[in-house]
Amino acid sequence: MDEDARGDAAAAANRDRPIGDLAKQLSEQVSRLVREELRLAELEMTQKGKRLGFGAAMFGGGGVVALYGVAAVLAAVILLLAKVMPAWGGALIVGGVLLAIAGTLAALGRRQLKRATPPVPRETVDSVKADVEEIKERAHR
Repeated sequence: MDEDARGDAAAAANRDRPIGDLAKQLSEQVSRLVREELRLAELEMTQKGKRLGFGAAMFGGGGVVALYGVAAVLAAVILLLAKVMPAWGGALIVGGVLLAIAGTLAALGRRQLKRATPPVPRETVDSVKADVEEIKERAHR
C-alpha cells in the first residue's frame, strides 16, 4: 500500500473519531516528534564534539612537531646569515620577517573567524523543517 493510500485510509478512520481523541493523538505525536528530534540533535552534537576533540588533538600534536622543525630551520638561517654579517643582525632579520608573517596570519585568521557561523546540528534543523512542512501540508487537507 503506498503512502497516499495509507494517508487516505487514516484520514477516513480519523473522521469517525471524536475531536478530543484526535487532539490527544496530535499532542502525543508532536510530543514524541519533539523528543526524537532533540535526541537526534544530541547524538549529532555528541558525534561532532568527539570528532572535533580528536581533530584538535591531532592538529595540536602536528603543530608542536612543526614548531620544533621551524625552530631548527630558523636557527640554520640565522647561522647562514652569520657568515656574511654579525650573528645579531641575522637573528634580527629573521625575527622581523617572522613578526611580519605572524601579523599577516593573525589578520587573516581574524577575518575568517568573523565569517564563521556558529556550529549547528544541520541534519536536525533540516529534519525539523521537513517535519513542519509535513504538518502544514497535512493540516491543509
